[in-house]
Amino acid sequence: MKKQEVLSKYEIKKKAIEKHLNNFQNLSKEREFKEFIFCMLTPQSNAKKCWEAIEQISNLNKLNNLNIVNILKTKTRFHNNKTISILKAKDTWNQIYSNLKNQNKLETRNNLAKQVRGYGLKEASHFLRNIGQSNNEIAILDRHIIRNLAEIGIIKKEDSKIKNQKHYLELEQKFLKFSKEINIPIDHLDLLFWSQETGELFK
Repeated sequence: MKKQEVLSKYEIKKKAIEKHLNNFQNLSKEREFKEFIFCMLTPQSNAKKCWEAIEQISNLNKLNNLNIVNILKTKTRFHNNKTISILKAKDTWNQIYSNLKNQNKLETRNNLAKQVRGYGLKEASHFLRNIGQSNNEIAILDRHIIRNLAEIGIIKKEDSKIKNQKHYLELEQKFLKFSKEINIPIDHLDLLFWSQETGELFK
Protein backbone atom coordinates (compact mmCIF):
# COMPACT_ATOMS: atom_id res chain seq x y z
CA MET A 1 0.00 0.00 0.00
CA LYS A 2 1.33 3.41 -1.03
CA LYS A 3 0.92 6.70 0.85
CA GLN A 4 -1.65 7.98 -1.65
CA GLU A 5 -3.62 4.78 -1.20
CA VAL A 6 -3.60 5.35 2.57
CA LEU A 7 -5.07 8.82 2.05
CA SER A 8 -7.73 7.50 -0.32
CA LYS A 9 -8.78 4.69 2.00
CA TYR A 10 -8.85 7.06 4.95
CA GLU A 11 -11.22 9.44 3.18
CA ILE A 12 -13.61 6.54 2.65
CA LYS A 13 -13.49 5.41 6.29
CA LYS A 14 -12.88 8.72 8.06
CA LYS A 15 -16.39 9.27 9.38
CA ALA A 16 -16.72 5.67 10.58
CA ILE A 17 -13.34 5.94 12.34
CA GLU A 18 -14.30 9.22 14.01
CA LYS A 19 -17.58 7.72 15.20
CA HIS A 20 -15.76 4.66 16.52
CA LEU A 21 -13.24 6.74 18.45
CA ASN A 22 -16.04 8.86 19.94
CA ASN A 23 -17.31 5.69 21.59
CA PHE A 24 -14.16 5.71 23.72
CA GLN A 25 -14.86 9.14 25.20
CA ASN A 26 -16.31 9.88 28.66
CA LEU A 27 -16.48 6.28 29.83
CA SER A 28 -17.57 5.32 33.33
CA LYS A 29 -15.01 4.05 35.82
CA GLU A 30 -16.57 0.59 35.53
CA ARG A 31 -16.24 0.60 31.73
CA GLU A 32 -12.65 1.80 31.94
CA PHE A 33 -11.87 -1.16 34.20
CA LYS A 34 -13.30 -3.49 31.58
CA GLU A 35 -10.99 -1.92 29.00
CA PHE A 36 -8.12 -2.18 31.50
CA ILE A 37 -8.42 -5.95 31.82
CA PHE A 38 -9.41 -6.44 28.17
CA CYS A 39 -5.98 -5.18 27.13
CA MET A 40 -4.39 -7.80 29.39
CA LEU A 41 -6.11 -10.56 27.46
CA THR A 42 -5.35 -9.53 23.88
CA PRO A 43 -1.66 -10.56 23.49
CA GLN A 44 -1.54 -13.50 21.04
CA SER A 45 -5.32 -13.86 21.28
CA ASN A 46 -8.43 -12.98 19.26
CA ALA A 47 -9.74 -9.56 20.28
CA LYS A 48 -13.41 -10.45 19.85
CA LYS A 49 -13.11 -13.57 21.98
CA CYS A 50 -11.26 -11.52 24.59
CA TRP A 51 -14.13 -9.01 24.74
CA GLU A 52 -16.61 -11.89 25.07
CA ALA A 53 -14.58 -13.03 28.07
CA ILE A 54 -14.66 -9.53 29.57
CA GLU A 55 -18.44 -9.38 29.24
CA GLN A 56 -18.75 -12.72 31.03
CA ILE A 57 -16.30 -11.71 33.75
CA SER A 58 -18.18 -8.45 34.36
CA ASN A 59 -21.32 -10.48 35.11
CA LEU A 60 -19.66 -12.47 37.87
CA ASN A 61 -20.74 -11.70 41.42
CA LYS A 62 -17.21 -12.37 42.65
CA LEU A 63 -13.84 -12.45 40.95
CA ASN A 64 -11.72 -15.41 41.96
CA ASN A 65 -9.16 -17.65 40.33
CA LEU A 66 -11.50 -20.51 39.48
CA ASN A 67 -14.36 -18.64 37.86
CA ILE A 68 -12.04 -16.40 35.80
CA VAL A 69 -9.96 -19.38 34.59
CA ASN A 70 -13.13 -21.21 33.55
CA ILE A 71 -14.04 -18.28 31.30
CA LEU A 72 -10.59 -17.54 29.91
CA LYS A 73 -9.59 -21.09 29.03
CA THR A 74 -11.98 -21.11 26.06
CA LYS A 75 -11.34 -17.50 25.01
CA THR A 76 -7.66 -16.65 25.24
CA ARG A 77 -4.18 -18.13 25.36
CA PHE A 78 -2.18 -18.27 28.62
CA HIS A 79 -5.40 -18.21 30.63
CA ASN A 80 -3.75 -19.10 33.96
CA ASN A 81 -1.23 -16.29 33.74
CA LYS A 82 -3.84 -13.78 32.56
CA THR A 83 -6.14 -14.76 35.43
CA ILE A 84 -3.43 -13.75 37.88
CA SER A 85 -3.06 -10.42 36.07
CA ILE A 86 -6.80 -9.74 36.32
CA LEU A 87 -6.91 -10.50 40.04
CA LYS A 88 -3.93 -8.21 40.58
CA ALA A 89 -5.63 -5.53 38.47
CA LYS A 90 -8.71 -5.64 40.68
CA ASP A 91 -6.57 -4.84 43.73
CA THR A 92 -4.65 -1.99 42.10
CA TRP A 93 -7.39 -0.42 39.96
CA ASN A 94 -8.29 2.49 42.25
CA GLN A 95 -4.68 3.64 42.37
CA ILE A 96 -4.25 3.21 38.61
CA TYR A 97 -7.50 5.06 37.91
CA SER A 98 -6.48 8.09 39.97
CA ASN A 99 -3.41 8.60 37.75
CA LEU A 100 -5.07 8.20 34.33
CA LYS A 101 -5.84 11.87 33.79
CA ASN A 102 -2.17 12.85 33.83
CA GLN A 103 -1.65 15.32 30.99
CA ASN A 104 1.62 13.66 29.94
CA LYS A 105 0.30 10.63 28.06
CA LEU A 106 3.73 9.27 27.22
CA GLU A 107 4.62 9.24 30.91
CA THR A 108 1.30 7.68 31.83
CA ARG A 109 1.73 4.97 29.21
CA ASN A 110 5.28 4.18 30.26
CA ASN A 111 4.30 4.00 33.93
CA LEU A 112 1.46 1.61 33.15
CA ALA A 113 3.85 -0.60 31.19
CA LYS A 114 6.19 -0.73 34.18
CA GLN A 115 3.64 -1.08 36.97
CA VAL A 116 0.82 -3.24 35.62
CA ARG A 117 1.23 -7.00 35.52
CA GLY A 118 0.50 -8.25 32.01
CA TYR A 119 1.20 -4.89 30.35
CA GLY A 120 3.95 -3.79 28.03
CA LEU A 121 4.08 -0.62 25.94
CA LYS A 122 1.63 -2.02 23.40
CA GLU A 123 -0.99 -3.03 25.96
CA ALA A 124 -0.67 0.24 27.88
CA SER A 125 -1.04 2.23 24.65
CA HIS A 126 -4.05 0.15 23.65
CA PHE A 127 -5.73 0.77 27.00
CA LEU A 128 -5.22 4.53 26.89
CA ARG A 129 -6.57 4.69 23.34
CA ASN A 130 -9.61 2.66 24.36
CA ILE A 131 -10.51 5.09 27.13
CA GLY A 132 -9.94 8.20 25.05
CA GLN A 133 -6.70 9.14 26.81
CA SER A 134 -4.03 8.68 24.15
CA ASN A 135 -4.25 12.19 22.64
CA ASN A 136 -2.78 10.76 19.42
CA GLU A 137 0.64 10.82 21.10
CA ILE A 138 1.37 7.08 21.40
CA ALA A 139 1.18 4.03 19.14
CA ILE A 140 -0.29 0.54 19.46
CA LEU A 141 2.33 -1.47 17.60
CA ASP A 142 0.66 -4.82 17.09
CA ARG A 143 1.32 -7.16 14.17
CA HIS A 144 -1.39 -5.57 12.00
CA ILE A 145 0.12 -2.12 12.33
CA ILE A 146 3.71 -3.30 11.93
CA ARG A 147 2.82 -5.18 8.74
CA ASN A 148 1.17 -2.10 7.22
CA LEU A 149 4.06 0.17 8.19
CA ALA A 150 6.50 -2.24 6.53
CA GLU A 151 4.38 -2.44 3.36
CA ILE A 152 4.26 1.36 3.07
CA GLY A 153 8.02 1.57 3.66
CA ILE A 154 7.86 3.48 6.94
CA ILE A 155 9.86 0.76 8.66
CA LYS A 156 12.17 -1.93 7.33
CA LYS A 157 10.84 -5.47 6.96
CA GLU A 158 13.51 -6.69 9.36
CA ASP A 159 11.92 -4.44 11.99
CA SER A 160 8.67 -6.39 11.78
CA LYS A 161 9.45 -8.22 15.02
CA ILE A 162 9.87 -5.84 17.96
CA LYS A 163 12.95 -6.83 19.92
CA ASN A 164 12.71 -4.74 23.08
CA GLN A 165 11.34 -1.53 24.60
CA LYS A 166 13.96 0.65 22.91
CA HIS A 167 13.05 -0.84 19.54
CA TYR A 168 9.34 -0.24 20.22
CA LEU A 169 9.98 3.43 20.99
CA GLU A 170 12.06 3.83 17.82
CA LEU A 171 9.30 2.38 15.65
CA GLU A 172 6.72 4.46 17.47
CA GLN A 173 8.58 7.64 16.55
CA LYS A 174 8.62 6.60 12.90
CA PHE A 175 4.88 5.95 13.01
CA LEU A 176 4.23 9.31 14.71
CA LYS A 177 6.38 11.08 12.11
CA PHE A 178 4.45 9.42 9.28
CA SER A 179 1.16 10.40 10.94
CA LYS A 180 2.22 14.06 10.96
CA GLU A 181 3.55 13.96 7.41
CA ILE A 182 0.34 12.49 6.04
CA ASN A 183 -1.83 14.64 8.33
CA ILE A 184 -3.87 11.75 9.74
CA PRO A 185 -4.02 11.33 13.55
CA ILE A 186 -2.21 8.21 14.69
CA ASP A 187 -5.30 6.76 16.41
CA HIS A 188 -7.12 7.07 13.09
CA LEU A 189 -4.29 5.36 11.22
CA ASP A 190 -4.32 2.56 13.78
CA LEU A 191 -7.99 1.83 13.15
CA LEU A 192 -7.57 2.23 9.40
CA PHE A 193 -4.76 -0.33 9.30
CA TRP A 194 -6.63 -2.64 11.68
CA SER A 195 -9.74 -2.54 9.47
CA GLN A 196 -7.61 -3.22 6.39
CA GLU A 197 -6.29 -6.37 8.05
CA THR A 198 -9.49 -7.62 9.69
CA GLY A 199 -12.25 -6.17 7.52
CA GLU A 200 -13.89 -4.26 10.37
CA LEU A 201 -13.47 -1.60 13.02
CA PHE A 202 -13.19 -3.09 16.48
CA LYS A 203 -11.06 -2.39 19.51
